[in-house]
Amino acid sequence: MEILGIDEVGRGPWAGPLVVGACVLLEPIEGLTDSKKLTKKKREQLNEIILQKSAWGLGWVTATELDEIGLVSALKKATLHAAEQIQTKYSQIIIDGTVNFLSDTKKSRYVTTLKKADLLVPAVSAASIIAKVARDNYMINLAEKYPEYCFESHVGYGTKAHLAALQQHGICPEHRKSFKPIANLLQEASPTKKTVTKNTTFIGTQAERAVVKYLSDLSHEILARNWKTRMCEIDIVSRLDDKLYFTEVKYRKDASRGDGFDAITKTKLKRMKFAAETYLKYQKFCSIKTPLSPLLAVAKVDSSMTVDFLVLP
Repeated sequence: MEILGIDEVGRGPWAGPLVVGACVLLEPIEGLTDSKKLTKKKREQLNEIILQKSAWGLGWVTATELDEIGLVSALKKATLHAAEQIQTKYSQIIIDGTVNFLSDTKKSRYVTTLKKADLLVPAVSAASIIAKVARDNYMINLAEKYPEYCFESHVGYGTKAHLAALQQHGICPEHRKSFKPIANLLQEASPTKKTVTKNTTFIGTQAERAVVKYLSDLSHEILARNWKTRMCEIDIVSRLDDKLYFTEVKYRKDASRGDGFDAITKTKLKRMKFAAETYLKYQKFCSIKTPLSPLLAVAKVDSSMTVDFLVLP
């Protein structure tokens, strides 16, 4: 009796996709078991064998889509997508767990759910392995794009290191905004009325005052000074015609600390983008008839309070 085994990986992480594996073994494979009980090296070795000696499929749901449709719907969608890729004949579908995610489909009549199926049924074990390896590789590649989160080590799951990175850098597009603590962090990021109004209390330094004057002389309308949340901050927000400027102020008394423009590293630029996106979200500029184009900028100020202004690409 040919069995189509199905298992999911990535139900609980704070970041990254949900992946469902589906597998029909075309011949026996030794060493199959729950993917979590295998070493990384052994999983990868078995993965190569499974891909060669089985009919298999993978169903993916991105973090963004998961937030939009919810976890249950995401599991159903990924499971159906994975199962539909199997062209080999089978007489039974075994899904790991207690929920039939194919209940609303024509495949439902073939389904049996079974706790610990990934440990007990070879086809389900194989499905868990290919899903785990595929998702882990995705997160490892993602770490190259977002190195500050160390995705290669925790692959998106909740760890102290992951939480610390979130508190320092905010979220990235791969984070699940509907999951805790991401949702909690976003809620905490919602600033009080006092911090987002145009008449925000003046706190800035002499350098910031110089930049404010510089921008005002160019006819900028200063919308916010020292705008802060727990996760991000913006030195100056200003508007000129249909453009919004999010300006980072860098004071350099002398050249010993380097050029102020050089301080805008790739990591810093990501933080600035996140801060601008957060500001826009809570200001609700969508109510303005003329669309506003957000721009990131840095203002370098020297000891004589001379301002050098640069709009970032």
